[in-house]
Amino acid sequence: MKRVVAGVDIGGTNTVFALVDETGTIIGSDSFPTAKFKNFDDYILAIRDGILDLSAAWNSPHKISGIGIGAPNGNYYTGCIENAANLLWKENLPISEKLKVLFGGIPVVLTNDANAAAIGEMIYGGARGMKNFVVITLGTGLGSGFVVNGEVLYGHDGFAGEFGHIAYERGSRQCGCGKRGCLETFVSAPGIKRTAVELLAKENNPSPLRNIPFAMLNSKDIASAALGGDKISIAAFERTGKVLGEALADLVAITTPEAIFLFGGLAKSGKLILEPSRKAMEENLLSIWRGKIKLLLSQLDEDNAAILGSSALAWKELNR
Repeated sequence: MKRVVAGVDIGGTNTVFALVDETGTIIGSDSFPTAKFKNFDDYILAIRDGILDLSAAWNSPHKISGIGIGAPNGNYYTGCIENAANLLWKENLPISEKLKVLFGGIPVVLTNDANAAAIGEMIYGGARGMKNFVVITLGTGLGSGFVVNGEVLYGHDGFAGEFGHIAYERGSRQCGCGKRGCLETFVSAPGIKRTAVELLAKENNPSPLRNIPFAMLNSKDIASAALGGDKISIAAFERTGKVLGEALADLVAITTPEAIFLFGGLAKSGKLILEPSRKAMEENLLSIWRGKIKLLLSQLDEDNAAILGSSALAWKELNR
Protein backbone atom coordinates (compact mmCIF):
# COMPACT_ATOMS: atom_id res chain seq x y z
CA MET A 1 0.00 0.00 0.00
CA LYS A 2 1.38 3.41 -1.01
CA ARG A 3 2.32 5.77 1.79
CA VAL A 4 1.43 9.46 1.45
CA VAL A 5 1.41 12.45 3.76
CA ALA A 6 -0.88 15.43 3.97
CA GLY A 7 0.73 18.84 3.63
CA VAL A 8 -1.11 21.86 5.03
CA ASP A 9 -0.15 25.48 4.39
CA ILE A 10 -1.96 27.97 6.60
CA GLY A 11 -1.98 31.56 5.42
CA GLY A 12 -3.83 34.64 6.50
CA THR A 13 -5.95 34.47 3.34
CA ASN A 14 -6.20 30.79 2.37
CA THR A 15 -5.54 27.36 3.83
CA VAL A 16 -4.19 24.94 1.22
CA PHE A 17 -3.85 21.19 1.73
CA ALA A 18 -2.69 18.28 -0.40
CA LEU A 19 -1.70 14.63 -0.43
CA VAL A 20 1.95 14.19 -1.43
CA ASP A 21 4.03 11.06 -1.98
CA GLU A 22 7.68 10.64 -1.04
CA THR A 23 8.93 11.79 -4.46
CA GLY A 24 7.14 15.13 -4.09
CA THR A 25 4.28 14.25 -6.45
CA ILE A 26 1.08 16.01 -5.43
CA ILE A 27 -1.80 13.52 -5.62
CA GLY A 28 -4.55 16.07 -5.09
CA SER A 29 -5.01 19.46 -3.48
CA ASP A 30 -7.73 21.86 -2.37
CA SER A 31 -8.16 25.04 -0.32
CA PHE A 32 -10.61 27.23 1.53
CA PRO A 33 -10.54 30.78 2.98
CA THR A 34 -8.82 30.72 6.36
CA ALA A 35 -11.19 33.26 7.91
CA LYS A 36 -14.27 31.29 6.84
CA PHE A 37 -14.45 29.70 10.30
CA LYS A 38 -14.75 31.94 13.36
CA ASN A 39 -14.38 28.98 15.71
CA PHE A 40 -10.97 27.28 15.70
CA ASP A 41 -12.41 23.80 16.31
CA ASP A 42 -14.64 24.19 13.25
CA TYR A 43 -11.55 25.23 11.29
CA ILE A 44 -9.70 22.07 12.38
CA LEU A 45 -12.66 19.90 11.35
CA ALA A 46 -12.65 21.58 7.92
CA ILE A 47 -8.98 20.67 7.46
CA ARG A 48 -9.71 17.06 8.46
CA ASP A 49 -12.72 16.82 6.14
CA GLY A 50 -10.76 18.36 3.26
CA ILE A 51 -7.91 15.87 3.62
CA LEU A 52 -10.31 12.93 3.89
CA ASP A 53 -12.17 14.12 0.78
CA LEU A 54 -8.91 14.14 -1.17
CA SER A 55 -8.13 10.66 0.11
CA ALA A 56 -11.57 9.36 -0.85
CA ALA A 57 -11.28 10.81 -4.35
CA TRP A 58 -8.06 8.88 -5.03
CA ASN A 59 -8.87 5.33 -6.08
CA SER A 60 -5.37 3.87 -5.63
CA PRO A 61 -4.79 2.00 -2.33
CA HIS A 62 -2.90 4.30 0.03
CA LYS A 63 -2.34 5.22 3.65
CA ILE A 64 -1.98 8.71 5.13
CA SER A 65 1.11 8.23 7.30
CA GLY A 66 1.57 11.75 8.67
CA ILE A 67 0.69 15.41 8.41
CA GLY A 68 3.04 18.38 8.03
CA ILE A 69 1.84 21.93 8.67
CA GLY A 70 3.44 25.25 7.77
CA ALA A 71 1.89 28.21 9.55
CA PRO A 72 2.78 31.70 10.77
CA ASN A 73 4.30 31.47 14.25
CA GLY A 74 4.12 27.69 14.10
CA ASN A 75 6.20 26.24 16.93
CA TYR A 76 7.83 22.89 16.15
CA TYR A 77 8.38 22.10 19.83
CA THR A 78 4.88 22.78 21.15
CA GLY A 79 2.82 21.99 18.04
CA CYS A 80 0.99 25.27 18.60
CA ILE A 81 0.44 28.33 16.45
CA GLU A 82 1.38 31.05 18.91
CA ASN A 83 -0.24 34.48 18.61
CA ALA A 84 -0.02 34.79 14.83
CA ALA A 85 -0.66 38.40 13.82
CA ASN A 86 -2.39 37.59 10.52
CA LEU A 87 -4.78 34.90 11.77
CA LEU A 88 -8.25 35.40 13.21
CA TRP A 89 -7.49 33.44 16.41
CA LYS A 90 -4.97 35.17 18.69
CA GLU A 91 -4.45 32.64 21.47
CA ASN A 92 -2.07 29.67 21.33
CA LEU A 93 -3.66 27.11 19.01
CA PRO A 94 -2.79 23.41 19.66
CA ILE A 95 -3.27 22.41 16.05
CA SER A 96 -0.91 19.42 16.00
CA GLU A 97 -2.54 17.69 18.96
CA LYS A 98 -6.08 18.28 17.67
CA LEU A 99 -5.31 16.88 14.21
CA LYS A 100 -3.39 13.97 15.70
CA VAL A 101 -6.50 12.96 17.68
CA LEU A 102 -8.77 13.37 14.64
CA PHE A 103 -6.49 11.16 12.52
CA GLY A 104 -6.08 8.36 15.03
CA GLY A 105 -2.64 9.23 16.40
CA ILE A 106 -0.53 9.57 13.24
CA PRO A 107 2.45 11.97 13.50
CA VAL A 108 1.50 15.64 13.00
CA VAL A 109 4.37 18.13 12.75
CA LEU A 110 4.21 21.93 12.70
CA THR A 111 6.68 24.67 11.87
CA ASN A 112 6.61 28.17 10.46
CA ASP A 113 6.34 28.77 6.73
CA ALA A 114 9.99 29.78 6.22
CA ASN A 115 11.29 26.66 7.97
CA ALA A 116 8.91 24.57 5.87
CA ALA A 117 10.36 26.20 2.74
CA ALA A 118 13.87 25.28 3.93
CA ILE A 119 12.90 21.64 4.45
CA GLY A 120 11.20 21.61 1.05
CA GLU A 121 14.38 22.98 -0.55
CA MET A 122 16.41 20.28 1.20
CA ILE A 123 14.21 17.38 0.10
CA TYR A 124 12.79 18.49 -3.25
CA GLY A 125 14.82 21.54 -4.36
CA GLY A 126 18.31 22.91 -4.88
CA ALA A 127 19.59 22.03 -1.40
CA ARG A 128 19.39 18.25 -1.90
CA GLY A 129 22.55 16.77 -0.42
CA MET A 130 23.40 19.93 1.54
CA LYS A 131 23.72 19.90 5.33
CA ASN A 132 24.22 23.65 5.90
CA PHE A 133 22.19 26.24 4.04
CA VAL A 134 19.72 29.08 4.51
CA VAL A 135 16.45 29.89 2.73
CA ILE A 136 15.41 33.56 2.67
CA THR A 137 11.76 34.16 1.74
CA LEU A 138 11.11 37.56 0.21
CA GLY A 139 7.43 38.43 0.17
CA THR A 140 5.28 40.72 2.28
CA GLY A 141 8.01 40.21 4.89
CA LEU A 142 11.42 38.59 5.08
CA GLY A 143 11.36 35.08 6.47
CA SER A 144 14.27 32.71 6.96
CA GLY A 145 14.92 29.05 7.58
CA PHE A 146 18.37 27.91 8.79
CA VAL A 147 19.56 24.34 8.31
CA VAL A 148 22.66 23.43 10.33
CA ASN A 149 24.23 19.96 10.14
CA GLY A 150 21.12 18.68 8.38
CA GLU A 151 18.63 19.93 10.97
CA VAL A 152 16.45 23.04 11.07
CA LEU A 153 17.66 25.53 13.67
CA TYR A 154 14.80 26.10 16.13
CA GLY A 155 16.60 27.46 19.20
CA HIS A 156 15.47 26.74 22.74
CA ASP A 157 11.90 28.01 22.24
CA GLY A 158 11.13 27.07 18.63
CA PHE A 159 11.45 30.57 17.17
CA ALA A 160 15.11 30.88 16.18
CA GLY A 161 16.07 32.35 12.82
CA GLU A 162 14.06 35.59 12.63
CA PHE A 163 16.57 37.14 10.25
CA GLY A 164 14.02 39.67 8.96
CA HIS A 165 13.97 41.35 12.36
CA ILE A 166 17.65 41.99 12.85
CA ALA A 167 18.28 45.74 12.91
CA TYR A 168 19.54 47.17 9.64
CA GLU A 169 19.06 50.86 10.41
CA ARG A 170 17.85 51.35 13.95
CA GLY A 171 15.16 53.94 14.50
CA SER A 172 14.27 54.28 10.82
CA ARG A 173 11.37 52.55 9.04
CA GLN A 174 8.50 51.29 11.17
CA CYS A 175 8.16 47.50 11.16
CA GLY A 176 4.99 45.53 11.80
CA CYS A 177 6.73 43.82 14.74
CA GLY A 178 6.77 47.15 16.60
CA LYS A 179 10.48 47.91 16.16
CA ARG A 180 12.02 50.38 13.74
CA GLY A 181 14.69 49.67 11.15
CA CYS A 182 14.26 45.90 10.80
CA LEU A 183 15.84 44.31 7.74
CA GLU A 184 12.46 43.35 6.29
CA THR A 185 11.38 47.00 6.14
CA PHE A 186 14.07 47.40 3.46
CA VAL A 187 14.17 43.93 1.89
CA SER A 188 10.65 42.73 1.07
CA ALA A 189 7.93 43.63 -1.39
CA PRO A 190 6.71 46.56 0.76
CA GLY A 191 10.35 47.47 1.49
CA ILE A 192 11.34 47.95 -2.14
CA LYS A 193 8.13 49.89 -2.70
CA ARG A 194 9.10 52.30 0.09
CA THR A 195 12.57 52.63 -1.41
CA ALA A 196 11.15 53.38 -4.87
CA VAL A 197 8.79 56.02 -3.46
CA GLU A 198 11.67 57.67 -1.60
CA LEU A 199 13.69 57.78 -4.83
CA LEU A 200 10.71 59.20 -6.76
CA ALA A 201 10.47 62.02 -4.21
CA LYS A 202 14.22 62.68 -4.29
CA GLU A 203 14.92 62.45 -8.03
CA ASN A 204 13.49 64.36 -10.98
CA ASN A 205 13.98 61.57 -13.52
CA PRO A 206 10.90 60.55 -15.51
CA SER A 207 9.61 57.13 -14.51
CA PRO A 208 6.58 54.99 -15.37
CA LEU A 209 6.18 54.50 -11.62
CA ARG A 210 4.99 58.09 -11.34
CA ASN A 211 1.82 57.10 -13.21
CA ILE A 212 0.86 54.44 -10.67
CA PRO A 213 -1.07 55.52 -7.54
CA PHE A 214 0.80 54.72 -4.33
CA ALA A 215 -1.84 52.24 -3.14
CA MET A 216 -1.60 50.33 -6.43
CA LEU A 217 2.19 50.25 -6.76
CA ASN A 218 3.83 46.88 -6.09
CA SER A 219 7.14 45.09 -6.52
CA LYS A 220 6.06 43.57 -9.85
CA ASP A 221 5.58 47.08 -11.26
CA ILE A 222 9.06 48.04 -10.09
CA ALA A 223 10.60 44.91 -11.60
CA SER A 224 8.81 45.46 -14.91
CA ALA A 225 9.96 49.08 -15.06
CA ALA A 226 13.54 48.09 -14.18
CA LEU A 227 13.61 45.53 -16.98
CA GLY A 228 12.42 48.32 -19.27
CA GLY A 229 15.42 50.44 -18.28
CA ASP A 230 13.77 52.79 -15.77
CA LYS A 231 16.61 54.34 -13.75
CA ILE A 232 14.63 54.83 -10.55
CA SER A 233 13.41 51.22 -10.53
CA ILE A 234 16.92 49.93 -11.22
CA ALA A 235 18.23 52.09 -8.37
CA ALA A 236 15.53 50.67 -6.06
CA PHE A 237 16.68 47.13 -6.81
CA GLU A 238 20.34 48.08 -6.43
CA ARG A 239 19.72 49.60 -3.00
CA THR A 240 17.56 46.66 -1.89
CA GLY A 241 20.19 44.19 -3.08
CA LYS A 242 22.95 46.13 -1.35
CA VAL A 243 21.08 46.03 1.95
CA LEU A 244 20.37 42.31 1.59
CA GLY A 245 23.93 41.46 0.55
CA GLU A 246 25.45 43.33 3.49
CA ALA A 247 23.12 41.52 5.88
CA LEU A 248 23.89 38.15 4.28
CA ALA A 249 27.60 38.74 4.81
CA ASP A 250 26.88 39.09 8.53
CA LEU A 251 24.77 35.93 8.41
CA VAL A 252 27.63 33.99 6.81
CA ALA A 253 29.94 35.00 9.66
CA ILE A 254 27.64 33.18 12.08
CA THR A 255 26.48 30.06 10.20
CA THR A 256 28.87 29.70 7.19
CA PRO A 257 26.27 27.98 5.00
CA GLU A 258 27.16 26.18 1.80
CA ALA A 259 24.44 28.13 0.01
CA ILE A 260 21.78 30.77 0.55
CA PHE A 261 18.57 30.40 -1.45
CA LEU A 262 16.25 33.31 -2.26
CA PHE A 263 12.59 32.45 -2.54
CA GLY A 264 9.27 34.30 -2.87
CA GLY A 265 7.69 37.07 -4.90
CA LEU A 266 10.63 39.48 -4.83
CA ALA A 267 13.03 36.69 -5.79
CA LYS A 268 11.05 36.25 -9.02
CA SER A 269 12.80 39.39 -10.25
CA GLY A 270 15.83 37.14 -10.77
CA LYS A 271 19.08 38.91 -11.58
CA LEU A 272 17.61 42.30 -10.61
CA ILE A 273 17.82 41.28 -6.95
CA LEU A 274 20.40 38.48 -7.23
CA GLU A 275 23.27 40.43 -8.82
CA PRO A 276 23.43 43.45 -6.46
CA SER A 277 22.90 41.14 -3.47
CA ARG A 278 25.74 38.85 -4.51
CA LYS A 279 28.04 41.81 -5.19
CA ALA A 280 27.38 43.40 -1.79
CA MET A 281 27.69 40.08 0.02
CA GLU A 282 31.05 39.32 -1.57
CA GLU A 283 32.37 42.82 -0.83
CA ASN A 284 31.47 42.46 2.85
CA LEU A 285 32.55 38.88 3.49
CA LEU A 286 35.72 38.05 5.35
CA SER A 287 38.37 36.94 2.88
CA ILE A 288 38.22 33.31 4.07
CA TRP A 289 34.66 33.01 2.68
CA ARG A 290 34.85 35.07 -0.52
CA GLY A 291 33.88 33.07 -3.57
CA LYS A 292 32.85 30.09 -1.42
CA ILE A 293 29.22 30.86 -0.49
CA LYS A 294 26.64 30.26 -3.22
CA LEU A 295 23.76 32.73 -3.52
CA LEU A 296 21.04 31.04 -5.56
CA LEU A 297 17.40 31.26 -6.49
CA SER A 298 15.14 28.57 -5.05
CA GLN A 299 14.49 25.58 -7.28
CA LEU A 300 11.07 24.91 -5.76
CA ASP A 301 8.02 25.52 -7.94
CA GLU A 302 6.56 28.75 -6.57
CA ASP A 303 2.96 27.59 -6.99
CA ASN A 304 3.44 24.41 -4.97
CA ALA A 305 6.36 25.36 -2.73
CA ALA A 306 4.35 25.83 0.46
CA ILE A 307 2.65 22.45 0.14
CA LEU A 308 5.90 20.72 -0.78
CA GLY A 309 7.57 22.33 2.22
CA SER A 310 4.93 21.25 4.71
CA SER A 311 4.75 17.73 3.27
CA ALA A 312 8.57 17.49 3.33
CA LEU A 313 8.39 18.31 7.04
CA ALA A 314 6.17 15.25 7.57
CA TRP A 315 8.41 12.97 5.47
CA LYS A 316 11.52 14.17 7.33
CA GLU A 317 9.87 13.33 10.64
CA LEU A 318 8.71 9.91 9.43
CA ASN A 319 12.14 9.01 8.05
CA ARG A 320 14.18 9.91 11.14
